[in-house]
This record gives sequence, structure tokens and C-alpha cells, in this order.
Amino acid sequence: MPLSNPIFRRISRLADEQGVQAFVVGGYVRDYYLRRPSTDIDVVVVGSGIALAEALARELKAKVSVFKTFGTAMVRARDVEVEFVGARRESYTRNSRKPEVEPGTLADDQRRRDFTINAMAWSLNGATFGELVDPFDGMSDLDECIIRTPCDPDVTFSDDPLRMMRAVRFASQLGFTIEDETFEAIRRNADRIRIVSRERIVTELNKIVLSPVPSMGFELLELTGLLERIFPEMHNLKGVEKRGRHAHKDNFIHTLKVVDNVARRSGDLWLRWAAVLHDIAKPLTKAYDPRVGWTFHGHEVLGSKMVPAIFRQLKLPLNEHMKFVQKLVFLHLRPIILSEDLVTDSAVRRLLFEAGDDVEALMTLCEADITSGIDAKVKRYLANFELVRRKMKDLEERDRIRNFQPPITGELIMETYGIGPGRVIGDMKEIIKNAILDGEIPNEYDAAHALMERLAAERGLTRVSK
Repeated sequence: MPLSNPIFRRISRLADEQGVQAFVVGGYVRDYYLRRPSTDIDVVVVGSGIALAEALARELKAKVSVFKTFGTAMVRARDVEVEFVGARRESYTRNSRKPEVEPGTLADDQRRRDFTINAMAWSLNGATFGELVDPFDGMSDLDECIIRTPCDPDVTFSDDPLRMMRAVRFASQLGFTIEDETFEAIRRNADRIRIVSRERIVTELNKIVLSPVPSMGFELLELTGLLERIFPEMHNLKGVEKRGRHAHKDNFIHTLKVVDNVARRSGDLWLRWAAVLHDIAKPLTKAYDPRVGWTFHGHEVLGSKMVPAIFRQLKLPLNEHMKFVQKLVFLHLRPIILSEDLVTDSAVRRLLFEAGDDVEALMTLCEADITSGIDAKVKRYLANFELVRRKMKDLEERDRIRNFQPPITGELIMETYGIGPGRVIGDMKEIIKNAILDGEIPNEYDAAHALMERLAAERGLTRVSK
């Protein structure tokens, strides 16, 4: 039953006692019909939502958070959150998403909702408990998998341009189609997205990246003109240039295939962002060589350098998540190069050393990056990747390379031979590290110490007496 949670009967009784109308509205109603779990409940009250929230909190002995400025209150009870708000009507000015608000009816409140599937409501009052109030036929749109605005879409999107991002996000999350007039209104109003804060935009963008098939959302962002305005670096991937017989693939379409491939294997937001950004520098590194065709030399290096600026521009976190994405963009060609050549122990050790704990995520990204339409080519690459994986496992068990620190430190060299910081210290450390990674000596202190002494002797260094 849609209102089987006992908390709804409590709200019903309290609403009747206070003589107000109360309705569950929005996402909780939509998700029930979509058979999606939902624990966030929005209750619209024709009257004071705060008063009804405070009465429920007293009865449940629960905490209530009141936001008088917005006329809302939140009650957290057991495993659910219930947000109460008074029914309202809104009016907007041209250059702001912040509306002028005044009390209204349920019809006013439903009219201000973004989409018909989010404007449905269930009555909570005793006499009409559980009745569906659906003035814009949201149920039909749910059945037909359509995203449509309840009112004139030009007004809806001009008033609050973030709703354009939400339309794309819901289409991507649910696998729905944006109704034609709603879609055209997004195209007409796309430039209005500029008045929306980057923080609000990236919240919706992250939900698109996390959707089951992210390419649906990015294709819609591109088709509506939103992508060019919010994420021009990705928009610039689009297109194919041809010289004679030589044409490169559309890097936008390729990127979407890679993101979808990763999405099938991982729900990790930041691994998916690495997929979005792995070829982001290709437009800037594209060059034509008549002998070989189009090249994108160094796009992984430049792409990794672009990641911090893109994260800053989009208001994504500039922390370990950004560094993870940057590392994967930088390394994403390495396993592919390994899989094309003879897979040497030395090359695999270096990959383990540089990727560290992120090596599995890197391999997932690289396997997703194989998008050729030639099945035999894909099978050959994946078979070689499997060989790389086996070598990684064997070498890690034997040599403990992942995240290793060379057993000889600069401090030890300086203390042993009584010398200060300088180039000779760095050279000795690098030679010892490379000897371990190349398999010339085992990753053990005694072997590294013996090499240190040989290197010191070659440089005329002598031990200091203690």
C-alpha cells in the first residue's frame, strides 16, 4: 500500500486536529509508482507546515529543524525524513532563481512543480486518505515514460533554469524521453543556465554521471545546447575531421561509449569522471601527419594537467578525488601500450608502482576504453589485458611493488657517508629504485644496501665513523 508507513496515519490525525489539508507530494509519490525505494517524504500543508511538523515531532519525541525563512520544517524519525512546507504560489524576476512566495492552494503548489511526474499528490486527511490528486496527468506520463512540464515549458525553464538540468537528469536516471515541446523549450532557454550557480549544476551533473546509462544524459545535454554552456571542454570533443582517406573517430561518441562501459562495471562516481575526462585533451593535441593520419600525441599528459582547472570550474572537490581522476587520465594509455607490446616484468612493475592502490580502477578504465567495432581487435586487446593482470598478480605477490617505497632513503645515504643534500643523493636513490623496478635486485633492504655501497664507492664516498 502506498501509505502503509504508520507515520502517515499520525500526520493524518494531526492534520485533521489542526483543521488543515495535508498531502504527500513529489518524489515519494513518483517513486512508489516506479517501484523505487524512497525515504524522503515531502508533505505540503494548506496552512502552516511548520506547526504540523512541530506537532509530529512532539508526538514522536523526534528532532525538528525549522527554517522559518523558507517556511519549511524537517522531522527525522526512525528511518525516514519528512519535510513539511506550506502550499505556496511563486513568481520570478528575470535575473534570479529566487521566487517571490506567497501562500497558495494545493493547485498553486502543484502548478509550480517542475514536471508532471513530480506534481502528483496523495491526500493525508482522514476522509480522503490515500486519494491521488493528479491534475496534470502525471500517471499517464509515468506510463509512457515521458518528462513533461505541467505548465508552459518556456515559463517553467525561464523561471528556474536548473529545471532544464533536472529534465535531462530524470531522463537519464529513469530512461525516459523528454516530450517534444519540453525539449524544444530547453533548447530555446539554454542560455538561461548561466544564472544558475555552478554548485547546483554539478549536483545534477553528478547524478547524470551516476545514472545507469550516462551517455543518455550527455547526449541530451549536447542536443539541447546545455553542454556547450556548462562544460565546453566536453562539447569540444564532438565532430570528425577528414583529410583524404584519413578521418579520426568522433571523440565525443567514443567518450560516451567508454563512460557507459565503466558504468556497467562500477558505480564509483570518480572512476566514471575519469572515463568522462580520459580524452579531454584530444582537441588540443590533434595533429595531422600525412604518413599516419590523425594523431593525439601527449593527450594523456595535457589531459591530466587540465583536470584541476575543470574540477575548479565545475565546483567539483579539489581533494583526493580530483587527484585520483588526474592519475587515471595520466596513466590511461599505459596498460594499452603494454597490451600491444611484449609484456615485460619491468613495465608491469612500473605500472604497479605508479598506479598503486588505483591499479584495478585503471585497468577497468582501460578495458572500457576498447571501443573498436572490430570484434577480433577487441578480443585481442582484452586477452592481452588479461595477461597484464596475471603478470601484475604474480609480480605483486613476489616483489610487493604496489605503493612500495625504496628501502634506501636519502637520509640514510647522507648519514652513512656524511654528506649534505644534493644531486648525488637523488641520483643514487633513482638508480636503486630503477634497479628494483627493472628486476635487477629484489625489493629488499640487504640488496638495496649493497647497491648503495657500490654506488657510493664509484663516487668516492666513504663511510663516516660513528
